[in-house]
Amino acid sequence: MNDLAAPDLEHRLLAEDHTSLRLWLRLLTTTIRLEDTVRQRLREGFGITLPRFDLMAQLEREPDGLTMGELSRRMMVTGGNITTIVDQLEKENMVQRVVSPSDRRSYSVRMTAQGRAAFETMAKAHEQWVIGLMSTLSEDQQLQLHTLLGLLKQGLLQDPPPPRGLT
Repeated sequence: MNDLAAPDLEHRLLAEDHTSLRLWLRLLTTTIRLEDTVRQRLREGFGITLPRFDLMAQLEREPDGLTMGELSRRMMVTGGNITTIVDQLEKENMVQRVVSPSDRRSYSVRMTAQGRAAFETMAKAHEQWVIGLMSTLSEDQQLQLHTLLGLLKQGLLQDPPPPRGLT
């Protein structure tokens, strides 16, 4: 069986299921498939996990580094997870911990020159993978989907309405 035809969260839906439920599961299964593909390509192409790549992406945008707490907030994972990832990347000389000059108990994490060079190569490949993965949609369709998802996101950021039929 083709991997794309493999059962996923959508296969349980019935024709009479609400459109909103169908859309929710379509978004979820699409996201899972995209993320799984990127994870596999990062692992096979660079021997790196997606969380490690994501942490390096955060640091790439912040040349002065970020605190462990800020990394945790941005990546929405626990401080323990961040510590494990930083420990691994530090052993590989991809990142370094730098003690804060104003508070010797605090430090930030910065990418090393070796880490920047490695990340640049990975980021270029990542960009091409994403372009390829999205290529089943025309550029106009991608822009339309981006706009529609932006509207959905904006609506979710506002106070959500009470659930229908449960009042």
